[in-house]
Amino acid sequence: MAKRRRISPDTKARVALAAARGERTVNEIAAQFEVHPTQVSQWKRQLLDGASDLFIDGRSARGTPSDGEADTAQLFEQIGRLQMELAWLKKKVGGLGD
Repeated sequence: MAKRRRISPDTKARVALAAARGERTVNEIAAQFEVHPTQVSQWKRQLLDGASDLFIDGRSARGTPSDGEADTAQLFEQIGRLQMELAWLKKKVGGLGD
């Protein structure tokens, strides 16, 4: 049984870009890189389908706090409220627990 050849992501990208350019046929590209023509077409499709993800605007993600930051802020807010309640109760009762 023949061992499967591992192809690096860099090579896959070069093959897909060559196919996307359209300067040569899929068969010519497959022969040059020694891969199957079907694989060339699949990598080209993956490249074109995923290309729009490269241009996602990251500013909207930076403007909102992450889940961890939101939880931390909520906990600090609750601690502040509890500290205020404790101080108020100590005043009302007459300073117990100082």
